This record gives sequence, C-alpha cells and structure tokens, in this order.
Amino acid sequence: QVQLVESGGGLVQPGGSLRLSCAASGSIFSINAMGWYRQAPGKQRELVARISSGGNTNIADSVKGRFAISGDNAKNTVYLQMNSLKPEDTAVYYCRMTTGLNVYWGQGTQVTVSS
Repeated sequence: QVQLVESGGGLVQPGGSLRLSCAASGSIFSINAMGWYRQAPGKQRELVARISSGGNTNIADSVKGRFAISGDNAKNTVYLQMNSLKPEDTAVYYCRMTTGLNVYWGQGTQVTVSS
C-alpha cells in the first residue's frame, strides 16, 4: 500500500510564502516522478510543478519565478516552495507520484492566499 502524505498548506497573505511537503511511504519500488497539481473551485486540476527521479523539473508558466520544486530521493519526499503568493494561487494542492505504470495521489492540502 502506497501513501502520500502532504503538509504545509494554510492561510497566507498576498506576497507571503509557504512550503509544501509530500512524503511517500509503503511499497515503493521505483519512482519515476513526483509533482504538485492544484485545483481551484470551479476549475480543472492543473500541473504546478513536477520533478523526475533524475532531477529534471517542469514548472507551470503561471508560477515560474515564484515557485520551486525539489526532491529528496532518500526520503521519497518532494517539496514545493511557494513565494510571492497571489490570491489566484488559492486552491487545493495535490501531490502526485508515478512509479512504472502506477499513479498515486495525495489527499490534498488547502492553500488560501487572502488579506
């Protein structure tokens, strides 16, 4: 059984920062990539950032220059550093992991950017 546990969400003022963490546990044999998606009310889930096991990253244009993704292979953990947050970043952020043919999702963590 594979489990993804997210942490670090919350309420922050515009211009503030948050750091999300996602730790994978269970029967994990080979991780291809881990990443973060988000879904705002009434909108589709979208990619925010992803990192491959080799360290290659993809960052959505909407957050490029403000967000950064990093990973710790030894801990099966991925981080999302979010700076200069804007109200439009408000969403539920989901961790996603791919291993071979399998895809796993976390339960989501709420990020609210508001004054």
